[in-house]
Amino acid sequence: MKLYYSPGACSLSPHIALREAGLAFDLVKVDTAAKTTEAGEDYRRINPKGVVPALVRDDGTVLTEAAAIVQYIADRAPPHKLAPAQGSDDRYRMIEWLNYIATELHKGFSPLFKPNTPDDYKAIVKENLAKQFAFVEQKLAGREYLLGSTFTVADGYLFTILNWAHFVKIDLSPYPNIKAFMERVAARPAVREALKSEGLLKAAA
Repeated sequence: MKLYYSPGACSLSPHIALREAGLAFDLVKVDTAAKTTEAGEDYRRINPKGVVPALVRDDGTVLTEAAAIVQYIADRAPPHKLAPAQGSDDRYRMIEWLNYIATELHKGFSPLFKPNTPDDYKAIVKENLAKQFAFVEQKLAGREYLLGSTFTVADGYLFTILNWAHFVKIDLSPYPNIKAFMERVAARPAVREALKSEGLLKAAA
């Protein structure tokens, strides 16, 4: 398999999942502004959306969208239990979290990375994100991970998105459960490998 990524982007989530699953894969860095790969190829020929991640599977087909890719990876490595069993209530709870992270947190952060976003609107965005942080903080109370004591691909996705707080200068210290979660996930060997590979260890410290 081949994962197209950009350092620190949402593609970090499937990168973490691949390492947690112990699957063989190649990494291809993408310049998301120029829409080109490290080798100068037109990335839009891989993913017409022009954004990361994209996973080229062993049969040559391409899968996009982080929430879909991480579930595919989890299902490729059942012994690692990166996703609950198909049809179980916990599986649907994990899907619920993946959708929440994608729509409320992932997209919630997006305006903060755009240089043309007005400062007054950025303030509103941060207010909205604070509400989401409070929700996640409450849900993590008494839990190691989103579904309890077992790490799943939803945790990798949440870690990836919340790690963006470092880059947009949002202080997560008012949220002790989130802070403990971030430290717990960052300490996982597979996560550290992914962070090191993308040059992000300092940002996640």
